[in-house]
Amino acid sequence: MNTECDLSLPSCIATVAAPRSFTLPLPGIHDEEGPCLPTSLPPVVDGHVHVFPERLFEAIWRWFDKYGWPIRYKLRAPEVIAFLLARGVERVVALHYAHRPGIARSMNRFVAEIARQEPRIIGLATVFPGEPDAARILEEAFSEGLSGVKLHTHVQCMAADADPMREVYEVCARAGKAVVIHAGRQPTSEGYACDPLQICSAERVERVLRDHPTLRLCVPHLGVDELDDYARLLEKYDNLWLDTTMVLADYLPWRAPLRLLTMRPERVLYGTDFPNLPYAWDREIKALASLGLGEEALSRVLGRTAAELYGFEAP
Repeated sequence: MNTECDLSLPSCIATVAAPRSFTLPLPGIHDEEGPCLPTSLPPVVDGHVHVFPERLFEAIWRWFDKYGWPIRYKLRAPEVIAFLLARGVERVVALHYAHRPGIARSMNRFVAEIARQEPRIIGLATVFPGEPDAARILEEAFSEGLSGVKLHTHVQCMAADADPMREVYEVCARAGKAVVIHAGRQPTSEGYACDPLQICSAERVERVLRDHPTLRLCVPHLGVDELDDYARLLEKYDNLWLDTTMVLADYLPWRAPLRLLTMRPERVLYGTDFPNLPYAWDREIKALASLGLGEEALSRVLGRTAAELYGFEAP
């Protein structure tokens, strides 16, 4: 950790009132960003960072410009990694997702190469569930050193408990690899080819947890608008993890109850969605650090939980 960056953590981080409604697109927030992480924090692993080949990143930015929010950090994959590591993040979990069949192999090779070049990167694979040779695509990705799989129900228009998902879960369970799946109902948008409210629910995720008890399943954004339901699932299932991405930043219209972070901190990990953010890169970690979680819980959420989930040595 950079010892020249011992910044104080403000008690209030918003310089512009966060929106309380959730009709996309949403505005950006022009809050101040710090030059790096405070040295007072435990080692930090960002468990939710996106990297894509350049043309895919540009397409994603166009989508966000039209349907989502203004992206503050339009950085290419190498710049994304360099940005976070230079600011004191110890490890980065690099996620991506295939929006159609036939592209996962090349995307996985792209992320595997990034991870080979920088050992502080924990790269995850992707696949389009149901595409030909999906199991083999994942097996190849794991042989190249990737540490899990990212799926996105909104983009792939497929419920978490859909039949094509089963093959992905079975391959990952056999290999001991985690699945990160955006399975929460929000955000909805006319920019998606399907209605997330029709295909997403905590009930569907519970069915996956029950049917695949040896699968390690991580749901980002703390489940977003079904926070109480995911708190119940977190109490009930040992094969569920949640990440905090964007929910603690006072931007989305849901405020996570503190008990969701403290009831099982060994099942909650910090993540940001960087670089696709409408506010400062360190906004959420400032909020997280101000909650008074306690040294043990904060250490787990900021780094140790991610290390245990993906099987790397905690920084």
